[in-house]
Amino acid sequence: MPRKSRQVSNTKVYHVILRGIDKQDIFVNEKDYYNFLQIIKETKEKFDYEIYSYCLMTNHVHIVIYDKNNQLSKIMQRIEISYSMYFNKKYNRQGHLFQNRFLSKKIEDREYLKIVCRYIHQNPLKAGIEKTEKYKWSSYKEYIRKNTLINPRMLLLLFSENQHEAKEEFIKFHNIEINLNPFEQIEYEMQDKIIDEDVYKYITKLLNMEYEEIKNILRDKNKRDEIITRCKKIKGITNRQLARVLGINRKIIDRVK
Repeated sequence: MPRKSRQVSNTKVYHVILRGIDKQDIFVNEKDYYNFLQIIKETKEKFDYEIYSYCLMTNHVHIVIYDKNNQLSKIMQRIEISYSMYFNKKYNRQGHLFQNRFLSKKIEDREYLKIVCRYIHQNPLKAGIEKTEKYKWSSYKEYIRKNTLINPRMLLLLFSENQHEAKEEFIKFHNIEINLNPFEQIEYEMQDKIIDEDVYKYITKLLNMEYEEIKNILRDKNKRDEIITRCKKIKGITNRQLARVLGINRKIIDRVK
């Protein structure tokens, strides 16, 4: 099957994710994190791109890149190869370190840029590792103190033209803890498939009912169709999956508009 071509951003700004193969760790100790950041620094000098935010987690990486010269694939290929060579040599391993190709999503809206950067910076908080402002391996600290890898100007300008006010508003914005449902989470993680367990959790949350209560209501045709209609509006769920989770014949799901 041919690979799906990447979306091209009119703004040349992308949210990029690198994941360890089979969810394995790609950072074991501090030296690994430092080495990855050094590789980014070197590729920035070679390919002349900018970073608006980043966060290095144990088994994955988030980066928001301004790819001014349309070289995203070359940039990421260089980062992946350089770090994989370092990691494999250090830990005496062979084979792929990263899962498939890197994932990328275009960012063409200013508000979306703010939200994505906040989501990236809050990754350690959501994972229960560290508070956003205390995490060592994200660009949050570069916005507050000295920046080394990022260009903070673009994001800060979205808060205020006054630098001091911009930083204050940036901090306030990041203090708003976001609680995403599974499908909003998928939007930012760019996962290819939504598992049945997440569909089940979201439907019970959407309807504010326990699963057994939903199953009882589905026996009433009118209420059943109403529930199916609401569920079909959820982005990312197929009719086949909805039929499986609700325990309803797919032909019934297909008929409900």
